This record gives sequence, structure tokens and C-alpha cells, in this order.
Amino acid sequence: MSAVREGLPEGRYGRSADERADRKLKVVGSVLGVVLLGVVGWIGWDYVAGQSVSAEVIKFQVVSDAEVKVHLEVRKESSVTGVCTLSSQDKEHNEVGRADYTFAQPESRVDEMVSLKTTGRATMIELVGCQPATGSH
Repeated sequence: MSAVREGLPEGRYGRSADERADRKLKVVGSVLGVVLLGVVGWIGWDYVAGQSVSAEVIKFQVVSDAEVKVHLEVRKESSVTGVCTLSSQDKEHNEVGRADYTFAQPESRVDEMVSLKTTGRATMIELVGCQPATGSH
């Protein structure tokens, strides 16, 4: 086929210009893909590294109309005092209890059962969030 193309205007019957354009698009697409992955990775790392205190509700038990026992697993730096906020709601999704709990243990992982006092029968527990205590770290 190269013999057929000889002497013909470039790009009119051949694909050399198209091939160059495709190559440029592939390079630009690859570079943009790598940059996007880098940005997503950086945002993810910043989010994870920026949270020095986190927790998870393992389970909860409604003890009465006025109390809920909550099993929390708290992860933090061992030198940090963490504060976690719990909220409880009733079946109509009205808040019936809210409290802050402080975790000053020198461990990086703390499993603890806490008691949340409520003004009505709770049906749901929400971990509102955790953060280092002011003056901690």
C-alpha cells in the first residue's frame, strides 16, 4: 500500500494525519487520567490522615424508655483525647437524646459501652461525629 500512496497529497487518501491526531489524543487522555488519579488519591489521603479521631457504632441496646446502651469502637492517636457525639431518635425520627463522650485512654483503639440517657424510647442511634478534644494533640 505504501507504493500506492507515493506521490499522493498527504492526508487526502492516507491516515498519517489521523494517526498523529489519535496519538496526541491518547497521550493527552493518559496524562489527564494520571492527574485525575493523583488528585483523587491526594483528596482521599488528606481525608483519612486528617481524621485523628474516628469511631463506629458496633451495636446498641434499648434498655428502657430513658436509656440506650451503645457499644462504640473509637480509633485515635494514643496521645489524643477524643470526643464523640451520639444522638438517638424515636420512631418518628425526633431526637430523644444527645451526649458527648470523652475518650482519654492512652490506646489507639478503644472499645467501650456507653450509656445514653433519653427523653423517650429510642429506635435509632447515630454517631454524629468525633474530633480531638480542644487542647488535645
